[in-house]
Amino acid sequence: MTSTFDFNNHSHRRFNPLTRSWVLCSPHRTQRPWQGHRESAYMEKRPEYDPTCYLCPGNQRANGDHNPNYESTFVFPNDFAAVKSDQPALPDCTSDDDDLIRAQGVRGECHVMCFSPRHDLTMAEMTVDEIEHVVNEWTASYEAMAEKEYVKHVQIFENKGAAMGCSNPHPHGQMWCTEEIPEEPRTELESLKAYRETHEDKCMLCLYASREANESDKRVVFENDTFICVVPFWALWPFETLLLPKEHVSCLPEMTANQRRDLADALRRITCRYDNLFECSFPYSMGIHQAPVQGDYEYAHLHLHFYPPLLRSATVRKFLVGFEMLGEPQRDITPEQAAARLRDCSETHYKQRPIEDFADSHCK
Repeated sequence: MTSTFDFNNHSHRRFNPLTRSWVLCSPHRTQRPWQGHRESAYMEKRPEYDPTCYLCPGNQRANGDHNPNYESTFVFPNDFAAVKSDQPALPDCTSDDDDLIRAQGVRGECHVMCFSPRHDLTMAEMTVDEIEHVVNEWTASYEAMAEKEYVKHVQIFENKGAAMGCSNPHPHGQMWCTEEIPEEPRTELESLKAYRETHEDKCMLCLYASREANESDKRVVFENDTFICVVPFWALWPFETLLLPKEHVSCLPEMTANQRRDLADALRRITCRYDNLFECSFPYSMGIHQAPVQGDYEYAHLHLHFYPPLLRSATVRKFLVGFEMLGEPQRDITPEQAAARLRDCSETHYKQRPIEDFADSHCK
């Protein structure tokens, strides 16, 4: 037994102040052999346009509608929405004092946003200009939902890759707009509010962004003028990242033109680094947490979560099973080690480098 505790070798727990939960970190487990499931390493080469894709310009969708010949972003109602605005009210089938069997009806809307007309692109290969159109459309959609009295919360997200359950490879994201605030953002909002109330009206994520920027050799992946990208101290997923505006911004419409541009830049840079890490189309779920569209949530701090499952290579992913489902979440590689790996990755996509360089890794 060594006499000095080493965060890079010894088990420890880390506290997530946003969810008020703990994560077990076991860095010594990175040495264990892996004989379990491996994802397919096959990388399909997709065409710029696929006549069978229901998201490509001009094509027919599953409900019979035809997409316009769009040239930038394109938003439309989800043909298989998880929530709808026109459903009947749920009958009052539970008594006020029943705290075991409870149910609520949920109204809302679901929308799909195609990021690009090109079938073969992902955000990692799009330009900052192209991604800025996506950011602007997110903002416009948030504002449009704020005009609807039955919508209180807008959850914007992207599932990239078959490993994350994506049903169509065409670059797209979704917006689920509901009359109640879902569990995860509600927990974060409660934590942000409680922190401000107990810390002299200071914002948790403003302080966290500043602290990470002052310790840039630890968990910072990169930063630009107005945004910082970190592997959070409490990260659960192996290469999880958090995108934060450096100044307090509650929601997308509050961003300045420079902040929108910098967010587009940050999105391109982190997704490109992800792809370069294992030289594959790196899967992830990404989501935006911000103030709900109804009510006073000035204490909310806009931020973006990236939850990628890959652990050791393009074929070995992390699973949340066993102790992690029944006890508490656990990770192997430390957030500091993950941040160093991502910092070492180039921001030029591996597909764009000269073919003679393919013998060398794009990440050091």
